[in-house]
Amino acid sequence: MSSENEISTFLSGWAKAEQAADIDALAALLTDDFAGIGPLGFTLSKQDWLARHTPGGGLRYASFDLHEVQIRVYGDAAIARVRQDVDGTYHGNPIPAASRATLVLVHAAGAWRLAGIQMSFVAGTPGAPPIPGRPGGTAD
Repeated sequence: MSSENEISTFLSGWAKAEQAADIDALAALLTDDFAGIGPLGFTLSKQDWLARHTPGGGLRYASFDLHEVQIRVYGDAAIARVRQDVDGTYHGNPIPAASRATLVLVHAAGAWRLAGIQMSFVAGTPGAPPIPGRPGGTAD
């Protein structure tokens, strides 16, 4: 199996774990020093990322899909750029349906793991800020 196929399989498993709020699976998929940067610039440690899925954490996904996946492999590291399309809520409030994310993956001890992610809302999509300077602020 090539690295890109392995990474695609990893990303699929990660997306399923996110949608299912499978904290045990996510804990195994993230590096210990994982860092997440949310679409509004906030940062989350691995523990913070996992806590979003606990009963008090408030994050719920009805769907979590990855599209437009682009993978670049650099030895034991890789960058994946994706579009995340989700149906979910945070503390009962709808979250924007689309975001772009850059994921940093590392290969260690025979497996790929997620070391970091940076997310941005897709302007003009449902729930996201409008596109600056565009009448109506929506995507074409």
